[in-house]
Amino acid sequence: MVLVTGASGFLGGRLAQILVARGEAVRVLARASSDLRHLDDLPVEVVRGDAERAVSGVTHIYHCAGCSTDWAPWRTYYEGNVAGVEELLRAAAGVKDLRRFLHVSTTDVYGYPLVPCDESHALTDIGLPYNRSKCMGETRVWEAARDAGLPVTVVRPATIYGPRGRAFVGDIAKLIRQGLMAVIGGGRTAGGFCYVDNAAEAMIQAATASETVGRAYNLSDGTGATWRRYVDALADGLGCRRPWIDLPVGAAFGLARVMEAPHRWLRVPGRPLLTRHAVLLLARDQEFPIERARREFGFRPAVGFEEGIARSLAWVKEAG
Repeated sequence: MVLVTGASGFLGGRLAQILVARGEAVRVLARASSDLRHLDDLPVEVVRGDAERAVSGVTHIYHCAGCSTDWAPWRTYYEGNVAGVEELLRAAAGVKDLRRFLHVSTTDVYGYPLVPCDESHALTDIGLPYNRSKCMGETRVWEAARDAGLPVTVVRPATIYGPRGRAFVGDIAKLIRQGLMAVIGGGRTAGGFCYVDNAAEAMIQAATASETVGRAYNLSDGTGATWRRYVDALADGLGCRRPWIDLPVGAAFGLARVMEAPHRWLRVPGRPLLTRHAVLLLARDQEFPIERARREFGFRPAVGFEEGIARSLAWVKEAG
């Protein structure tokens, strides 16, 4: 029996589907309010809100749950990316036959360096809430490995996209259709794109290889595709005008600060059209090296960029 958290979401939901297709007995831990309709036709066991019961008897835990948006109250980030990790780690410490606790982190924990780094780079808190909370959550995982002897593996995906992907498919498609999607610095930086199936397969490989205990791995498809190539491919597939708004990096940061201000200080509801987090993702090279994953568990992305875009577009059109 394997446990997947975050199965109501994008990556966790697809991981659960792939695990079932592989013949695994799958249990998912979800909130009482979580929408799991995409798993309705699958033989998964659902545990609502009880981590202790959810981990009972499992051999592998895939912790995908968390808050991955670029704008939310700090409490939301903390509960999703820190407190939730702590609760699951406490429960996992009592599982006798646990073989692996695989934690989904992010390349954002490196602090958006100017040059993409390998996994030896320190976790770097630059003060943005997503980056800070993911650094804190991953730190808790390494502490549990050290203090409780948990067999942990950490994956740090870059930009995951694909069907049901809200942030990098649904939201961008909406902005393209509205004529509001922008690129930064010409869109020349690499996005570090990782198709969701490739990410899920990598997680399974990392969680089942003996050499990966106590190790962290960057994940991307390694295509070097730029943001300009990505947004243009989506626009072409949607039959829309390619994004024409092109902001210089400095101007984009300034604009993001201005747009964030009323939401932060005046508690204006909703989210800013542009955030500093989004600017960093679009302006800094996200093609973090994946040589360690290739070498240590044979990571070879099976779905290429064009196929990934085609599948994503099919979902956007079907979902309307």
